[in-house]
Amino acid sequence: MFNKLYLFGILFFSLTLLNCQTSTNNKEPKITFKVSKKDKDWKEELSPEEYQILRNKGTERPNTGIYNMHFEEGVYACKGCGQALFKSNNKFMSDCGWPSYESALPGAITYIKDTSLGMVRTEIVCSNCGGHQGHVFDDGPTSTGKRYCVNSASINFINNKNE
Repeated sequence: MFNKLYLFGILFFSLTLLNCQTSTNNKEPKITFKVSKKDKDWKEELSPEEYQILRNKGTERPNTGIYNMHFEEGVYACKGCGQALFKSNNKFMSDCGWPSYESALPGAITYIKDTSLGMVRTEIVCSNCGGHQGHVFDDGPTSTGKRYCVNSASINFINNKNE
């Protein structure tokens, strides 16, 4: 009887370990970006708030960002690397407290499943440097049905008059 229980215990333990090992292999592959810098270089180039948002996936407080109520004609680019992300004609007033866009420029954004804070969301990052921009939601009032909710501290505005 003892041998059967011992054998059952070893079999159960082995299957449990196998299951745990299989689960870790199901994670999404690591994404690589064209712009890759050391953490100390990002800290030197960005302000503490920009670093917290772009590199640590932080969020600025609602209604505090300089681009929330900004509606000039131009392009919004990643503050980390300068890649153009959004056109001003895709920006709309969402009343959510952050700049909102109905779409991004083709290929400018990488989409990542985000399960932090007990929610399932889609994180948006710059496809060139991986800088966190915010999240995209399926509650937009425009024809795309999308709302790209972006941190002002993660973008720069480039006025069309300067081109």
